[in-house]
Amino acid sequence: MDAHATKPVLVGNDLVSLRPSREEALKAVRTLLAWAGDDPDREGLKDTPKRVVDAYAEWFEGYEADPAKELSRTFEDVQGYDDMVLLRDIEVESHCEHHMAPFLGKAYVAYMPTEKVVGISKIARVVEIFSKRLQTQEVLTNQIAQSIEDHLAPAGVAVLIDAEHQCMTTRGVHHRHVSTITTRFTGAFKTDPALTERFLKLAKG
Repeated sequence: MDAHATKPVLVGNDLVSLRPSREEALKAVRTLLAWAGDDPDREGLKDTPKRVVDAYAEWFEGYEADPAKELSRTFEDVQGYDDMVLLRDIEVESHCEHHMAPFLGKAYVAYMPTEKVVGISKIARVVEIFSKRLQTQEVLTNQIAQSIEDHLAPAGVAVLIDAEHQCMTTRGVHHRHVSTITTRFTGAFKTDPALTERFLKLAKG
């Protein structure tokens, strides 16, 4: 039996239903190819179902990962450092949950440590984990901030995502080069306008 056949699917915070097998996924891609008007058995499309399923496994690998695990190893020897820790230009590669079309951009994430910090690569990894799920940009922004807030207990968290949505540029209104910006501020970033302004200036360079 396929290893994924009996594995529950994460929906929100709940594990529900059973994930279809790989073979069922391959058949579903064949159905879509035929529905689009092409022949799934022609030479150029014979291996397309396999390629699509493999690509989906990579694009949506965030369902298999746990952000809490990434943030669990912290360092307490910060020698009194209590100012902003900011990561700029973290790649965001996600798919909108409405059309399953990509949205691509950058994330800017900062937090104000209290008694502990986390390895900077772990912050980027948290962005990646939540990005590699079906998302809306608003929810993605909130999830990143909330995860850092919950596991590091910082004095504040700031997240800004700037992304272009292919569901808007390649279909529908067909407006290209329109980016969407979402933000989430907690703690000191929410109550101190000067800190928020400094974050925004540093984030955008």
